[in-house]
Amino acid sequence: MMSKEKHVRLDAKGTWRGIRMMLPLAAFTVAFGLAFGVAAVHRGLADWEAMLMSLFVFAAPSQFAALELWHPPLPLLALAAVTLAIHTRHMLMSAALYPWLEPLPRHQQFAMVILLTDSNWAMALGEYHRGERNLGILLGGGIALWSAWVVGTGVGLAFGGGITEPERFGLDVIMLCFLLMIVVGGNPRAVMALPWLAAAASALMAYWWLPPYLHVMVGALTGGVLAVMLPGRWFGATAS
Repeated sequence: MMSKEKHVRLDAKGTWRGIRMMLPLAAFTVAFGLAFGVAAVHRGLADWEAMLMSLFVFAAPSQFAALELWHPPLPLLALAAVTLAIHTRHMLMSAALYPWLEPLPRHQQFAMVILLTDSNWAMALGEYHRGERNLGILLGGGIALWSAWVVGTGVGLAFGGGITEPERFGLDVIMLCFLLMIVVGGNPRAVMALPWLAAAASALMAYWWLPPYLHVMVGALTGGVLAVMLPGRWFGATAS
């Protein structure tokens, strides 16, 4: 195993390959970013606020969640807690990439996951299991998605003021479609249905019985904790 890891590299060729592989999904991400831009306009965010959020946060689910909490005075603690809860899955995603990233110095390891998303993680991990050792696949995929997200946000901000009813164009369900595509299109193992169902059930109960917005945190934490607690042998080949 270690002999393979010694061949880990990062170069322009691999990065461009990652960009090209992610272009089809990046085109969809433009529409997703447009939906965020439109939603930001209708929530009263200044254009520069929404653009800085997309440029430096680049976390679609938490950005949409932040819009739901965006009212004066800003509930900074709630914003931080919801963002952390939504993205707890990134701990597991990063752990899955560690055998690939391990030969790199620690600062490069952190730099490589700045643009980590569900999509370029899934693509890169699949390539890794097929023998790919060029980290440009991961980086290039992230660059493609980040660029598309920022462009889409800008388009949404530019034209969002003229869209009085975003739901007429289906912009309010783009996030749901995106997440479903990630879940179903990733060819998941049946065992992962357990944390998904637990997350959905707990989020629904929290939505009905707890204060507003806590359902996002409850669902993310419940699903993440259950996934960590599942016996490793249940995943079979994923551990290999």
